[in-house]
Amino acid sequence: MVQVLTRVPSRAFSMALPTLVLLPLLGACAAAGEGYPSLATRDIERTGGVMEAEPVPPPPPPAPSTLATLEDLEATARAAHADFLAATPRARALANAARGAARGSERWSVAQVAIADLESTRSEAMIALADLDRIFVDAATSAQVTESINAIRTEVEALVAEENAVIESLLATLAG
Repeated sequence: MVQVLTRVPSRAFSMALPTLVLLPLLGACAAAGEGYPSLATRDIERTGGVMEAEPVPPPPPPAPSTLATLEDLEATARAAHADFLAATPRARALANAARGAARGSERWSVAQVAIADLESTRSEAMIALADLDRIFVDAATSAQVTESINAIRTEVEALVAEENAVIESLLATLAG
């Protein structure tokens, strides 16, 4: 047991000896503090002016052909909405007549067809809205003014939302 204790310290000492010899030599690698640059502000870093970015030019308006297309799409949506409003009283009367009727009955089927006709008429306004969305995205991605496009798009979107509300109420009448 005595031999084991004497061998372990001698082996540890023989492994640590090169490190102990090299440790004092590391101090020779350090140089004097005179060779390092100063961290003080240099003359080149002192500026008196302020850099300002050039103003961004305003975006160009949409092309005249685009404006003409907008007017055509708005007219199409308004005409489709007028057709929708004209067909609504008939569909409402048929839906009210079919209230409580069994699904698949004659009255229910006639009301469903009238509502489908309204949905078909609504699709014309929705197609115009989709085209307006495409024009809006094209104008926005090419950095053009989008206010006039968005104004017409918002109007057509309101027409479609009104038509959606009517169709939902008629379907609820049939369901309930």
